[in-house]
Amino acid sequence: MLLAGLTLGWGLNWPVMKVVLGEMAPLHFRAICMFGGAAGLFAIAAANGLATRVPHRAWPRLALIAVFNMTGWNVLAVYAIPMLDSGRAAILGYTMPVWGVILGALVLRERFTARRAAGVALGMAGLVLLLLGEMQSLGRSPLGALLMVGAAMSWAVGTVLMKRFPIAMPASSFTAWQLVLGGVPVLLGALFLEQGSFAFWRLSFWPAFGVVYNVFVAFVFCQWAWIRIALIAPLGVSTLASLAVPVVGVFSGTVALGERPHWQDFAALVLVAAALATVMPVPRLTRTAQRS
Repeated sequence: MLLAGLTLGWGLNWPVMKVVLGEMAPLHFRAICMFGGAAGLFAIAAANGLATRVPHRAWPRLALIAVFNMTGWNVLAVYAIPMLDSGRAAILGYTMPVWGVILGALVLRERFTARRAAGVALGMAGLVLLLLGEMQSLGRSPLGALLMVGAAMSWAVGTVLMKRFPIAMPASSFTAWQLVLGGVPVLLGALFLEQGSFAFWRLSFWPAFGVVYNVFVAFVFCQWAWIRIALIAPLGVSTLASLAVPVVGVFSGTVALGERPHWQDFAALVLVAAALATVMPVPRLTRTAQRS
């Protein structure tokens, strides 16, 4: 149930974000989401009696992780989404594990096996298809696609940094502090670089609904659900969410926004899903399952 809720929550959020960005400045929108999500996660940690204190001398590592995991991902993605169909943005955003494989081999000295090389090749083929599609579609600039790829790469760097510089904290508190630290430059950018208001109630109904959806569903519930799945389920099960989210993103954009995916989108979706399935680790069978 948690996996289904997470997949739907994040997958449906791609067209929702596009609707919100039609009326709200990007950094204002993301600042509300990040600090609202952090408040919700801190509340969940407190309700479960989990520690929220950052360990001594861990602040520099935490800030570095937050810059890539939260600031880079959210800023680049929120500027890319208005330039792309929501489904295409979802496909590009969820190439993160492919970049993680490359960075893991370079930074963490993980083995770059033939299986992982095949995953990278499939993922890159999907990227090329979408980039070519952007340049051919009505002469549009591929800037949006490049920004979304940059967002995925930033997310991958943040993930690698979490493994390279681990911090002993509960996952909910760790995520909440990342949102706070990563949200500070987003908030400053909203205040000094954009014109607008944080009063989302001045928006029309659907964009205002989208803001509420992002805070309570995409940030609070989905982050919490991801944490719970990672704690109680095998890694191979939790990674199924990554495979399903861009699929939901493509078809929810078609239904909600009337977007019409081209053959490049479907081909890239298949290639990226195959790449993710290739680079994701396969869960080991338990002894009981092996005996049966």
